[in-house]
Amino acid sequence: MTLDDERQTAIDARGISKAFGANAVLDQVDLVVTPGDTVALLGPSGCGKTTLLRTIAGLERPDAGTVSIDGQLVVGPRTHVPPERRRIGMVFQDWALFPHLSVGANVGYGLSREDRRGGRVEESLRLVGLGGFADRMPSTLSGGQQQRVALARALAPRPKAILLDEPFSNLDTALRVQVRTEVHALLTQLGITTVFVTHDQEEAFVLGDQVAVMSGGRIEQQAPPAELYDHPASAWVARFVGDANLLVADADGSVAATRIGPVALRSAASGPVEVLLRPEQVLVHAGQVEDLGGAAATVELVEFYGHDSVTIVRLDDGTELRARTAGAPHVRRGDRVRVGAAPGATVVGFDQRTTDSPTSAVSSSA
Repeated sequence: MTLDDERQTAIDARGISKAFGANAVLDQVDLVVTPGDTVALLGPSGCGKTTLLRTIAGLERPDAGTVSIDGQLVVGPRTHVPPERRRIGMVFQDWALFPHLSVGANVGYGLSREDRRGGRVEESLRLVGLGGFADRMPSTLSGGQQQRVALARALAPRPKAILLDEPFSNLDTALRVQVRTEVHALLTQLGITTVFVTHDQEEAFVLGDQVAVMSGGRIEQQAPPAELYDHPASAWVARFVGDANLLVADADGSVAATRIGPVALRSAASGPVEVLLRPEQVLVHAGQVEDLGGAAATVELVEFYGHDSVTIVRLDDGTELRARTAGAPHVRRGDRVRVGAAPGATVVGFDQRTTDSPTSAVSSSA
């Protein structure tokens, strides 16, 4: 089975609002998914991710806003196309397989008799690597195989788009990585428009062509993973999509003074700012080497992950920072060290006088 250009689609949701009683779950949400892209909805529990996904699928009716799929309006002031007519495949968090039906019957559920007889079921199973499993019962399959049956069922009707609600959350860590890699390869091969919900930043970055970060019923930022990491729109986004060292600084023209030394601003600013340094942009020098600049600190903790190490240091003024370096650690807990910004590191500044809003990107002056 292949998906031709005619069935690739774009999802365009505008101004989506939804409340359950007095609880506002979605607040004027805009989400755009271009044809063939995978977009991850990333955010903490209760931020509205699943409600937005169910609204696109037609399982929830919003209080306001519009949704178009492949240029066709499916949600609007006087429009609500039912789920079965939207040609969208849905994979639920618990996979929702029917335990009393065979694998083949699960995949064929909802297909016409003609499609079931035409080999669509076996074709979909082969696509997810389960050819020959049609007569098996779900209870005889592993968790990863059950997840792939759910995906095959979503693909069998040849949908315009696939929506997945935390599809890997019920798998153990090792299997989760394996299955998501297989699913990623499959969706990339098919070129099918995909939206999936996750609260796992690594998962969102691995699978998503774009990531939409949600908080409190709103999308704070939608961008490719690298842009989100390097240029977060707010301090909150910076903290949520990775380890973030946020240092209070004072900007004076093109330079901001921080506790670990000056950084050069890309554009002029003045007054109080917050500077974002990712752990890999923080250098830890063993010993008290004064001519290196930076600030004196004590190593609080060292974490070795095999491929890299994270060193947690506390400056003499009490500020805690995280530094990441490749390979084995070169310092130990209790060591006195000097901490500074990496040469040429690009960091982001946030104006403290506004509410978590971005100001200019800055580069370290080292």
